[in-house]
Amino acid sequence: MLKRLRLKVCILTIIFTIVGCGFKLRGDYGLPADIGQLQLLAAQKNTPLYRILWKQLQGFNIEVLDNTASVNRAEQQIAVVVYLTSDKLERRLLSLFSTGQVAEYELVYTIKYQIQFPALDAQEIEFDVTREYQDDPNAVLAKSRELDLIQNEMRQEASNRIIRQIASSYSNWQQTTGG
Repeated sequence: MLKRLRLKVCILTIIFTIVGCGFKLRGDYGLPADIGQLQLLAAQKNTPLYRILWKQLQGFNIEVLDNTASVNRAEQQIAVVVYLTSDKLERRLLSLFSTGQVAEYELVYTIKYQIQFPALDAQEIEFDVTREYQDDPNAVLAKSRELDLIQNEMRQEASNRIIRQIASSYSNWQQTTGG
């Protein structure tokens, strides 16, 4: 009986300590509800990253405007403009089999974008998402499917990172401008 009580007390202590320090599970983020509108621009609108980011932003109940929307920032109170400048995927050779065939690649997904708030210059941001990918010349079809899954995962991570940056920058902008 005493052992169970100690165990319960320990578990509750751990839970309260974790909650008290502000720990949140990864992926538990959001955009402030007062953003309202966000204009998502891109050099190339049909990229997978653009589509993923568009869907995620709409999931936050934000009105997302695109390149085709004729927007006058003075009339429409758009809090944030995000411009996806470029995204590219590169493969780097990491290792070879003894036969000289490629055994392992490093995939590097580079994303460049800008965030702009009213009355401020655009903030340019660039980051990389990397993954290692093992190639098997005997299972070409399976490895091709795996490569597609890895690339989609990298794009999803990039989209999540952009959204976290928007939330962080928006919070900083509100503190500095009182907006």
